[in-house]
Amino acid sequence: ISVVYSGFRQTSCGCRWKHDCRCQGVDGRLLHGTRLHQLITIDFFMLVFSTCWNSHRHQDGEEMIDEILSLGFDHVELSHGIKLSLLPGIMRAVKAGKVQVAGVHNFFPAPIDEVGDSPDSRPFTADLLQVRSKAIELTKKSIEQGAALGAGYIVLHMGTVEPLAKRTDTARLQNLARQGMVGTESFADAKGEFVRRRNRLAPVYLERAREALRQLLPQAGQFGVKLGIEGRSHYEQVPSEDEMNLLMKEFGDNPFIGYWHDFGHIQRKHNLLILNHEQFLRRMSSHLIGGHVNDVKWPARDHQVPLLGGVVPFERLLPFFPHGVPLVWELSSRVSSEDIRAARKLWMEKFPQTLA
Repeated sequence: ISVVYSGFRQTSCGCRWKHDCRCQGVDGRLLHGTRLHQLITIDFFMLVFSTCWNSHRHQDGEEMIDEILSLGFDHVELSHGIKLSLLPGIMRAVKAGKVQVAGVHNFFPAPIDEVGDSPDSRPFTADLLQVRSKAIELTKKSIEQGAALGAGYIVLHMGTVEPLAKRTDTARLQNLARQGMVGTESFADAKGEFVRRRNRLAPVYLERAREALRQLLPQAGQFGVKLGIEGRSHYEQVPSEDEMNLLMKEFGDNPFIGYWHDFGHIQRKHNLLILNHEQFLRRMSSHLIGGHVNDVKWPARDHQVPLLGGVVPFERLLPFFPHGVPLVWELSSRVSSEDIRAARKLWMEKFPQTLA
């Protein structure tokens, strides 16, 4: 049975997904008049490339896609920062069969009143109700637009502990790390004070994130797009890793929600001794629906090309990824196409099991 993660082809039983088929009438849903069975994984990894690398350089969406195709990728994640004017070209490329859309990153496309690329401009945790409501409205539109292009997931930034939104505590720890002070008593004291203060303030913001998920899940189920809650780079942000575990326990039985891992984000926290990357990923493995692949230059310069001098131990982490989830290369726009091609060649040699 041949399937594609983004749902362009179907199994013989009519399901969009192959693994864990529930064709015995369990949890079937109607989507545009056809039964959508809730099947989340397939039997191979897929390498995907995020448009965050080059969307800002293009005025035509098809040309943006063509540049990514020239790197050797044929699946894309349509990221935040996609201007509305790029959509016609993207649609042409999809219709022509040039590329397949694995998923999208909230907000997609970028809100027309947004200046620059600002995925955190409307957090679900905002103190103002109108901001939270607008975030829900825009995300529902992103889900619908993504589904129209074949997306199987949407990556979500949930928000932050608002009194700590300037993220000065994480910045302080990063500065200490650059000075070689990780593991010292002064570093431990600064980290401990920060963690205690953040966790005292966090419950109200975590509850706002929960409420957002409750409001978004019906839309996700209707359009067959899974909500991927992304692990973030700053401890001020929501959810923390312990909070992510709580959310997965609470929502884990729903097939339209899961954990989205970002190798670079979590490595940054590992470098600051906030968590152990490998142990956390092991704990979250059963909830994983995908990941953003990028490397980190010590201690906190993420979104670097993998395998070319960074500190992320991919060989120890990839085994925790279930078969069938997309691995999305999400790279800084400063990374050169030459380095991407070189890294992809190394990746193919080192991790052939991740290639569809």
